[in-house]
Amino acid sequence: MEKDIWDVVVVGGGPAGMMTAGRAAELGSRVILVEKNGSLGKKLLITGGGRCNVTNAEFDNRKLLEEFKDNGKFLFSAFSQYSVKNALDFFHSRDMDTKVEKELRVFPRSDSAQSVWNVLVEYIKANKVEILSNSPVTEILVPQEGPSKVAGVKLKNGKEIYAHSVVIATGGISRPETGSTGDGYKWLKKIGHTVIEPTPSLVPLAVKDKWVVRLAGVSLTDIKITLLQNDTKQDSKGGKILFTHVGVSGPTILNMSKDVGELLKYGEVIISLDLLPSLDYGKLNTKLQEIFKENDKKKFKNSLSSLVPSALAPIIVELSKIDPETACNSVTREERLSLVKLLKNIPLHIDKLLGLEKAVISSGGVILEEVDFKTMQSRLFPNLYLVGDILNIDRPSGGYSLQLCWTTGFIAGSSSASKKA
Repeated sequence: MEKDIWDVVVVGGGPAGMMTAGRAAELGSRVILVEKNGSLGKKLLITGGGRCNVTNAEFDNRKLLEEFKDNGKFLFSAFSQYSVKNALDFFHSRDMDTKVEKELRVFPRSDSAQSVWNVLVEYIKANKVEILSNSPVTEILVPQEGPSKVAGVKLKNGKEIYAHSVVIATGGISRPETGSTGDGYKWLKKIGHTVIEPTPSLVPLAVKDKWVVRLAGVSLTDIKITLLQNDTKQDSKGGKILFTHVGVSGPTILNMSKDVGELLKYGEVIISLDLLPSLDYGKLNTKLQEIFKENDKKKFKNSLSSLVPSALAPIIVELSKIDPETACNSVTREERLSLVKLLKNIPLHIDKLLGLEKAVISSGGVILEEVDFKTMQSRLFPNLYLVGDILNIDRPSGGYSLQLCWTTGFIAGSSSASKKA
């Protein structure tokens, strides 16, 4: 019996996989999308707290790629073919409005990841992509005779799917409950690719300070966050922080997490929070004098709500060591100056990085030297394509991860569609 050979098989139904499958099918290829879960885009639906940071509205490729650090040089060709503007046009032309927030983060106008999911699923269905769900893959098939090409993939149930082109879009190892368990790394290693061992990246931090748990769910915006080791400043960024039941998260913290992980190998790491970076020590001292004067008969514990969020005020009172029952007009100069220092420098003692189950993305993956970014082809097998998180590309929080999926997926879809035996 003659084998059924698909034009393209895409393994992994996340954002990169759906973009690849839809694009290849749009160009006339017969495409099958294989997904281990019962439904597509499981992780996509929880990204950005369920809001989904679609991309970053930096339209200058050079500036955008600077955010990918050393990996940026590999991506110029890819991003010149499919840019942020192309991705936004894709969603806008399919009736998904977007909005731009701080740090050029782009979100669906609906504030729901479901909107992004709907566009992608409609895209693949409209182009008649065959979807095979609940179908874990166990290996990439490489013929023993003349293994210059891959032949397809083998499923857990023993079935083999043959195709002229194979695209691996299985993601990294973050949020394993969504199916990202690093399977693709194992298969690619087995057929000869070099894989950097993946580790959590963009991950929240656990802290030792017990008071943090009382602030779970509270976020602070426009504060300054400084990373310290041995009283030496390692990094400093302005931004937002979110307190969790075990520590801290939020975009700025996530972007610092990789450096924190490195520093923890050498000793204690402290994150210092400056709650009022727009006021220097002198101005903040004056501001406190005014507040205490206006509220001279009030108890100290009730005087800070105009300066810091109400949920944080009792913590500040506690950390200040000033008697909470003291009247404002009885707070001493020394106590006030000590309070100024505290508001400009609240120390958080880092315990550890949380694990892969909390990571937004993972570092590691196939080394970039083994991929042709003009086509997303493997340099080892010309009909094998690698997209999205399977690649060893570090990037910050802010829409860069999904843009990487749209760009690499579109290019792999276009390239694999034109490649037939």
